[in-house]
Amino acid sequence: MCKTAGCCQGCLHYAFDYETPKTLVIPNIRVGCVFRFTQLLVVLYVVGYVCVVQKAYQETDSLISTVTTKVKGFAFTNTSDIGPHLWDVAEYVIPPQGDNSFFVLTNMVVTPEQTESRCPELPNPLTTCVDDCDCIEGHSDPRGNGIQTGLCENYSTTVKTCEVLSWCPLEIDTKLPEPALLSAAENFTVLIKNSITYPKFNFQRRNILPHINSSYLKRCEFNRATDPDCPIFRLKHIVSEAGEEFQDMAVKGGILGILIDWSCDLDWWAKKCYPTYSFRRLDNKHPVNNVAPGYNFRFAKFYKKPDGEETRMLIKAYGIRFNVIVFGTCGVLAGRKIWNCTNHRKLGCSFVFSQFGACGC
Repeated sequence: MCKTAGCCQGCLHYAFDYETPKTLVIPNIRVGCVFRFTQLLVVLYVVGYVCVVQKAYQETDSLISTVTTKVKGFAFTNTSDIGPHLWDVAEYVIPPQGDNSFFVLTNMVVTPEQTESRCPELPNPLTTCVDDCDCIEGHSDPRGNGIQTGLCENYSTTVKTCEVLSWCPLEIDTKLPEPALLSAAENFTVLIKNSITYPKFNFQRRNILPHINSSYLKRCEFNRATDPDCPIFRLKHIVSEAGEEFQDMAVKGGILGILIDWSCDLDWWAKKCYPTYSFRRLDNKHPVNNVAPGYNFRFAKFYKKPDGEETRMLIKAYGIRFNVIVFGTCGVLAGRKIWNCTNHRKLGCSFVFSQFGACGC
């Protein structure tokens, strides 16, 4: 009975007893300074770093992008292989349309008038021979130039190599033209058209800004100091801003990145969301371990002689591939919507004002 009464009394005390915290005041200036300084650090961290720097209060989205390019320029060459030749965009941009990239031919090794026939392989430890027994009919070396016929033929007066079925005469690419044949490519220009969308906010932009018109495009050229909005770039300036010399890079080729940064803060007037351009070399250029440098590939142009025989001109093309890399993140105060100016052009007003700025109608 006593135990039951004590339990009930304890429950009543727990339910109805009033508690209040006891405040302790320490009259010490040093302790007070430490306390207030700690509070200040917490406030600065939350307001300064989390809110201002990291913008943690914002919703963010990643962009969707599309890029098209158009190169213009002319170059003239005069070589023993192909003679005098005028190069235009139809020849030196390969392929005509790339996937967010374009290639500009700057140098080449040309092997003209090749036909499908038999000829001695280029000499190396695997192809030199003394007699036919050293050659295997039907053997194909991926690093060679054709399929062996089983015969040992004179390559020169002092060297014999295995004969191959191939496109003859064989390509000899040991001596590369220097300076580059299309050194004039440094003065070519490229128009880059880039459109981006932030789908979460239904926000669109393009790098051809509203104040740019056709007459402006005909005379402008990108310059970081005087004309940073122009979407037309001279190739020499792109390479130079990447820290390279165009004429040096043109000999063996390489890969350059054109970086377009669309990082936007849509808490401000959305019209101030502009692209920022930067440039850098993407392929490895090591001063010591410089094995297989540059960028090259082969293609051929085919012809038919009057007698119906097919011939080709083999071109080992060296050049610079430009990769257009678009990236960015936009942020906006969580819960707010973007007022897209393009949706309100039919309104009968001079300006539409929203919480993010003013839209011209």
